[in-house]
Amino acid sequence: MQVIIITGASDGIGAEIARQLARQHGQDLRLVLAARNVQALDAVAAQCHTWGATTLVVPTDVTVPAQCQQLVATTLAQFGQLDALINNAGVSAQALFADVRTEDLGWYEDLMRVNLWGSVWCTHAALPHLKATRGRLVAVSSLAGLVGVPGRTAYSASKFAMTGFFEALRAELRATGVSVTTAYPGVVATQIRYRGLNAQGQPAGSSGLKEDKAMSVEECAQLIVQGMNRRQREVVMSAQGKIGRFLKLLAPGLVEKMAIAALKDEVKPR
Repeated sequence: MQVIIITGASDGIGAEIARQLARQHGQDLRLVLAARNVQALDAVAAQCHTWGATTLVVPTDVTVPAQCQQLVATTLAQFGQLDALINNAGVSAQALFADVRTEDLGWYEDLMRVNLWGSVWCTHAALPHLKATRGRLVAVSSLAGLVGVPGRTAYSASKFAMTGFFEALRAELRATGVSVTTAYPGVVATQIRYRGLNAQGQPAGSSGLKEDKAMSVEECAQLIVQGMNRRQREVVMSAQGKIGRFLKLLAPGLVEKMAIAALKDEVKPR
């Protein structure tokens, strides 16, 4: 039996990870699905049931530490163990820093609370139980957590912080048997960017990124699940991401040009 918690499981990458795990493991899987949208979670749970997986829906706002702790406590009360935590909950944002008014800067902190602190709080609550099973930690970061992307200062800051936290934690856990896998998706065909925040901290309703070569959510989830199963340190998902990571050391100016080129013309720095 495997017990796996997925945050941000109501749609997008998190929901697809749940479906793929259910198909792989069937009746041997206990899935704990966490997010704020209970109705959407119930729909994902019903899909996972069709492959025989046992599911537990736990409404969770990862910006609230007590709810992160309760998520893990509920999991242990129901299933008695924890084998993996997939920190997937996240919010996107697209805004040039110069366009953000001083009175609106508070949403930068709010974004950090979801993307970084939600993962930190869930991981802290889960860690003793993952040590007991020599389990697996997964952090869904972003290519924006490896290379700063113009127009995404807040998002890149939160994902760089997430990358650094889990890199340091991996070293701390080296002797415990707990693996830490950090995934770096690029542009994925989900709705996260459309619900991302604009300069005023409101849902943007559109994406500032070119999406003609967006990765499917199915492929993205498959790569994350494979990385977790293989206990990979990192999953960098695109050739452009892999090249950009090394070019950053050799030709940082070129990487900046590549990042700007990925933006739609109307949102490029002026």
